[in-house]
Amino acid sequence: MHAIVIEDKQLVPREVPDPEAGDGEVVIDVTAAGVNRADVAQRQGFYPPPPGASPYPGLECAGVISAVGPGVTDRHVGERVSALLSGGGYAERVAVPAGQLFPVPAGLSLTESAALPEVACTVWSNVVDRDRLRKGRTLLVHGGGSGIGTFAIQLGKALGASVIATARAGKHEALRALGADLLIDYTTDDFVSATRDFNGQGADVILDIVGAKYLSRNIEALAPNGRISVIGMQGGRKAELDLGLLMAKRGSVSSTSLRARPAADKARIVAAVTRDVWPLVEAGAVKPVIQTTMPLARAAEAHELMESSDHLGKILLTP
Repeated sequence: MHAIVIEDKQLVPREVPDPEAGDGEVVIDVTAAGVNRADVAQRQGFYPPPPGASPYPGLECAGVISAVGPGVTDRHVGERVSALLSGGGYAERVAVPAGQLFPVPAGLSLTESAALPEVACTVWSNVVDRDRLRKGRTLLVHGGGSGIGTFAIQLGKALGASVIATARAGKHEALRALGADLLIDYTTDDFVSATRDFNGQGADVILDIVGAKYLSRNIEALAPNGRISVIGMQGGRKAELDLGLLMAKRGSVSSTSLRARPAADKARIVAAVTRDVWPLVEAGAVKPVIQTTMPLARAAEAHELMESSDHLGKILLTP
């Protein structure tokens, strides 16, 4: 099969061996794969795949099952699915544990469904499962124009929360249409004061892709008993933490990575997202936001677009 491999921090098309379905796995013929910041970090040498994972980038895909491995009884060849991957999505075929498969939501094409697994699992596991976002609370989303951001805005609104998002001014109109209640241009405005002014107390949940650069200001923007989930390090990995302010607010900071979680934990998250989020997708309350779809051979161009942050929502690759 053909796949995109990483050579000297470059994305290169190569012919590689076909994957085989191991115990508890299926092989998917890939229709489309999502591009994520984690793929860029892997290409740059900062985010290696976990042991046993495919060395090729790509953390989500959609396609058709072409082989079923030993121990898999509830999946069949020809079934249309999307999947959360530990790697290998930038290829014509990929092997994945059966517990990490999603049905294709009614009303979506197979290609559109490739835009959902990574963002849905990341947002749900942090904002809902860990941080307990509920109706009437306030969610602050950094990077509102990203794939994560566009999904988090919609999910927050679907849950009945108020949603604040930071993004460049040129993306504000589109994000307002997705349901954001307040939009902050992070290049010119102070998100701390804007968040406090919005409701008088700050954000109950903050979903942060920036990391160190925003840590102290996130704590300032936090409401009493609030929670911060750090899921990216675009602004660095080391920062000072004002424990006194965090303690005074009875707040908490957590940091998670989805890719390295055990298979059983990923299967639990996939099952919960299928149960709780997929009905919202099928009802139209949450939808994939896709900037563009490119041929797999143009993966390097897709990474350039990702790094520019000029995109809105997801970038997809099609073999």
